[in-house]
Amino acid sequence: MSFVAIAAPLLVAALIWWFSTGAILWLDRRPRETFGWSFAAATIVAVGALIALYASAGDQTVTSAYIAFCAAIAIWGWHEMSFLMGFITGPRRQELPSGVTGWRRFSLATATIIHHEVALAITAAALVALTWGQPNQIGTITFLVLWGLRLSAKFNLFLGAPYRAEEMLPPHLAHLKSYFRHRRMNALFPLSIASGLALAWTLGALAFAPGATAFTHTGFSLVLAMTALGVIEHVFLFVPPPNALLWGWAGSKTERNAPLG
Repeated sequence: MSFVAIAAPLLVAALIWWFSTGAILWLDRRPRETFGWSFAAATIVAVGALIALYASAGDQTVTSAYIAFCAAIAIWGWHEMSFLMGFITGPRRQELPSGVTGWRRFSLATATIIHHEVALAITAAALVALTWGQPNQIGTITFLVLWGLRLSAKFNLFLGAPYRAEEMLPPHLAHLKSYFRHRRMNALFPLSIASGLALAWTLGALAFAPGATAFTHTGFSLVLAMTALGVIEHVFLFVPPPNALLWGWAGSKTERNAPLG
């Protein structure tokens, strides 16, 4: 297997992660009156991605692996936009009351994002159903991995981290900052990193196994790269993240839209 064949899916996944994250941040920092059009366009793309995912599920080719992966990213991006633009979040949109701790804090925090979590769960179940018994599971696996990594990151933010990327939140989600805890470390973080590395190792073993087909290598390399990037994002909760370097082109904090009236 050539170097290009080995490196191509890893590079493609990294570029998609970098560009899609920046594009969503850029759209979220536009005036609020643009949100409807942006989200409508994203919905059309997401529907097309669902069709593409279903259509590619029966094929085990390099092309079908890329299609399934990109479709999963497009569907995930729709969910990211639905949350960051405030369309699907949760019934609670107030800050955490002072002095609230323990289970009460957890229940109030959950109420701020529960609709989004339910939407993700429904989508995950739909993708499993659409691709059930089909040979190409790359899209479904990608979505499930992203969902698991995001859940882990949310729990780490809830338990406490020193770098919480609060500047990435738009004004209409500013209340979420009150649910984050500032701590140098939490007990979940080492487990999150260990689990992420174990998953990356497993995906790497599948991608680079002796006799692996071009489809297997490409598909699992794409998911491997996204998993590795997710682990790195976890690390950036505890070391200074280079957000300005990575996504400075998406706009500055002062360019963000006005908060909800």
